[in-house]
This record gives sequence, structure tokens and C-alpha cells, in this order.
Amino acid sequence: MATGNSTSKRGFASMDMERQREIASKGGRSVPAEKRSFSQDRELASSAGRKGGQASGSGRSSED
Repeated sequence: MATGNSTSKRGFASMDMERQREIASKGGRSVPAEKRSFSQDRELASSAGRKGGQASGSGRSSED
């Protein structure tokens, strides 16, 4: 692991924002429209988000 004030010039986070957006948009375009179910059905997306939230918090107790 690097120490001190040196910063890496490698990786996605070190790229300028325009380059990051260019790369990220390619991922979205690579999926055919008929496979983008969440963009077609807001209720399906809402349901999936609710399920994910319940699953991620299911092992936690309300007592800290």
C-alpha cells in the first residue's frame, strides 16, 4: 500500500470526469432496450429496491 503524499495515476477514480462518463455510458448502451427491465417498469424497480433494502438490513438488530 502506498504511503505519504503520492497519488496513483491509475484507475477509474483518477480519470477526469468526462472520461469516466464516457466509459460508464458504454456499459448502459451495451444492454439491449428489451433487457433494461427497470427502465421500462418503475414498479418493478421500486419492488427490487425494497427487497434489496430488506435483505441488506435483515441481520441487524434495532438495539445498539
